[in-house]
Amino acid sequence: MTLKYFITFLLIAAMAINIPQTLAQLGILSGLLGSVSNIQGTVFCTSKDNMGVKGASAPVFPNAQVQLVCGGKELSNAKTNDDGTFSMMMDPLLLDLASLLSGCNLVVATPLSNCNAKLPFTGGLISTLNFAGITSVGTQTMANIIPSGFHFLPSI
Repeated sequence: MTLKYFITFLLIAAMAINIPQTLAQLGILSGLLGSVSNIQGTVFCTSKDNMGVKGASAPVFPNAQVQLVCGGKELSNAKTNDDGTFSMMMDPLLLDLASLLSGCNLVVATPLSNCNAKLPFTGGLISTLNFAGITSVGTQTMANIIPSGFHFLPSI
């Protein structure tokens, strides 16, 4: 029986040696794999890629419905406040960070005419996602995700 215990001990020791190496190879991603993702940004009332005439900032888009769409399915949504900002938290068990960044978009299907009657009443805004850094709150790690920039699509 001692041979059986000795072999078991060797297997456990070998696994313990490999775990830190695997975590080191993953680097920063090892900490993010279990982190909550905070998706936040500002939606502007324009069909010209978030900029007004001659580079001036466009007015914000209050009360716009922002949807997180992944693989054609809405996974989460938020409504912009009076400042045009929104925030939504994503559970890492629902979608990992890599999938979120590569396979999801933010979609604003609320017509632009809701914030400015001179803008189109069909179509909407869409943006891919960018990783903006990590925030630690107590023992929780949070991955900060922002829109790469909303642009207008005539039909969404």
